[in-house]
Amino acid sequence: MDEQRLDKWLWCTRFYKTRGLAAGAVKQGRVTLNGVRAKPARHVQIADDIVLRRPPFEYHLQVVGISKQRVTASKTGELYVETVESQQKRASLAQSIDNSAVSEDPRYGKLSKKDRRERDKLKRSL
Repeated sequence: MDEQRLDKWLWCTRFYKTRGLAAGAVKQGRVTLNGVRAKPARHVQIADDIVLRRPPFEYHLQVVGISKQRVTASKTGELYVETVESQQKRASLAQSIDNSAVSEDPRYGKLSKKDRRERDKLKRSL
Protein backbone atom coordinates (compact mmCIF):
# COMPACT_ATOMS: atom_id res chain seq x y z
CA MET A 1 0.00 0.00 0.00
CA ASP A 2 1.78 3.13 -1.20
CA GLU A 3 -0.98 5.75 -1.16
CA GLN A 4 -4.15 6.62 0.75
CA ARG A 5 -6.86 9.28 0.78
CA LEU A 6 -5.93 12.37 2.76
CA ASP A 7 -9.01 12.32 5.00
CA LYS A 8 -8.51 8.65 5.79
CA TRP A 9 -4.82 9.20 6.59
CA LEU A 10 -5.68 12.04 9.00
CA TRP A 11 -8.23 9.77 10.67
CA CYS A 12 -5.81 6.82 10.85
CA THR A 13 -3.16 8.99 12.50
CA ARG A 14 -5.71 10.12 15.11
CA PHE A 15 -5.67 13.83 14.34
CA TYR A 16 -9.47 13.62 14.05
CA LYS A 17 -11.99 11.40 15.81
CA THR A 18 -13.98 10.62 12.69
CA ARG A 19 -13.24 10.54 9.01
CA GLY A 20 -16.06 13.02 8.46
CA LEU A 21 -14.38 15.56 10.75
CA ALA A 22 -11.12 15.05 8.87
CA ALA A 23 -12.86 15.59 5.52
CA GLY A 24 -14.54 18.72 6.87
CA ALA A 25 -11.22 20.18 8.00
CA VAL A 26 -9.70 19.52 4.59
CA LYS A 27 -12.67 21.17 2.86
CA GLN A 28 -12.31 24.22 5.13
CA GLY A 29 -8.75 24.66 3.92
CA ARG A 30 -7.05 23.75 7.18
CA VAL A 31 -4.87 21.13 5.51
CA THR A 32 -2.33 21.63 2.74
CA LEU A 33 -0.52 18.83 0.98
CA ASN A 34 2.88 19.69 -0.50
CA GLY A 35 2.06 23.39 -0.27
CA VAL A 36 -1.24 23.10 -2.14
CA ARG A 37 -4.74 23.24 -0.70
CA ALA A 38 -6.07 19.71 -1.06
CA LYS A 39 -9.40 17.93 -1.31
CA PRO A 40 -10.32 15.00 0.97
CA ALA A 41 -9.90 12.44 -1.83
CA ARG A 42 -6.37 13.58 -2.70
CA HIS A 43 -3.89 10.74 -2.32
CA VAL A 44 -1.12 10.90 0.27
CA GLN A 45 2.16 9.16 -0.46
CA ILE A 46 5.26 8.53 1.59
CA ALA A 47 7.54 11.61 1.81
CA ASP A 48 4.64 14.06 1.26
CA ASP A 49 4.60 17.21 3.39
CA ILE A 50 1.39 18.12 5.22
CA VAL A 51 0.59 21.33 7.06
CA LEU A 52 -2.32 20.83 9.44
CA ARG A 53 -3.94 23.80 11.19
CA ARG A 54 -5.90 23.01 14.32
CA PRO A 55 -6.28 26.45 15.90
CA PRO A 56 -4.38 27.74 17.68
CA PHE A 57 -1.74 25.17 16.70
CA GLU A 58 -0.13 24.34 13.37
CA TYR A 59 1.55 21.00 12.64
CA HIS A 60 4.19 20.51 9.92
CA LEU A 61 4.31 16.80 9.15
CA GLN A 62 6.12 14.48 6.78
CA VAL A 63 4.43 11.20 5.87
CA VAL A 64 6.64 8.19 6.63
CA GLY A 65 4.02 5.46 6.66
CA ILE A 66 0.54 4.54 5.51
CA SER A 67 -1.87 2.24 7.30
CA LYS A 68 -5.02 0.77 5.84
CA GLN A 69 -6.79 1.00 9.19
CA ARG A 70 -6.70 3.24 12.25
CA VAL A 71 -3.71 2.58 14.49
CA THR A 72 -3.33 2.81 18.24
CA ALA A 73 -2.20 6.10 19.73
CA SER A 74 1.23 4.68 20.57
CA LYS A 75 1.82 3.68 16.91
CA THR A 76 0.87 6.97 15.27
CA GLY A 77 4.51 8.05 15.42
CA GLU A 78 5.28 5.36 12.83
CA LEU A 79 3.10 7.13 10.24
CA TYR A 80 4.49 10.67 10.37
CA VAL A 81 7.35 12.82 11.60
CA GLU A 82 6.76 16.32 12.90
CA THR A 83 9.48 18.88 12.27
CA VAL A 84 11.44 20.12 15.28
CA GLU A 85 10.60 23.71 14.37
CA SER A 86 6.88 22.90 14.44
CA GLN A 87 7.18 21.26 17.85
CA GLN A 88 9.01 24.27 19.26
CA LYS A 89 6.43 26.73 17.89
CA ARG A 90 3.57 24.71 19.37
CA ALA A 91 5.30 24.47 22.75
CA SER A 92 5.99 28.21 22.89
CA LEU A 93 2.41 29.02 21.84
CA ALA A 94 1.02 26.68 24.49
CA GLN A 95 3.26 28.33 27.07
CA SER A 96 2.09 31.80 26.06
CA ILE A 97 -1.56 30.73 26.27
CA ASP A 98 -0.95 29.35 29.75
CA ASN A 99 0.74 32.58 30.81
CA SER A 100 -1.84 34.84 29.22
CA ALA A 101 -3.29 37.79 31.09
CA VAL A 102 -6.70 36.15 31.20
CA SER A 103 -6.27 33.25 33.57
CA GLU A 104 -8.45 31.43 36.00
CA ASP A 105 -7.51 32.09 39.58
CA PRO A 106 -9.49 30.19 42.20
CA ARG A 107 -9.14 33.08 44.64
CA TYR A 108 -11.28 35.29 42.42
CA GLY A 109 -13.91 32.74 41.51
CA LYS A 110 -15.38 31.93 38.13
CA LEU A 111 -14.35 33.95 35.06
CA SER A 112 -16.87 36.40 33.72
CA LYS A 113 -18.44 35.76 30.34
CA LYS A 114 -16.30 38.49 28.80
CA ASP A 115 -13.11 36.99 30.25
CA ARG A 116 -14.04 33.51 28.99
CA ARG A 117 -14.64 34.90 25.50
CA GLU A 118 -11.27 36.66 25.54
CA ARG A 119 -9.55 33.47 26.67
CA ASP A 120 -11.29 31.42 23.97
CA LYS A 121 -10.48 34.03 21.33
CA LEU A 122 -6.82 33.84 22.30
CA LYS A 123 -6.85 30.05 22.09
CA ARG A 124 -8.50 30.07 18.63
CA SER A 125 -6.23 32.75 17.18
CA LEU A 126 -3.24 31.84 15.09
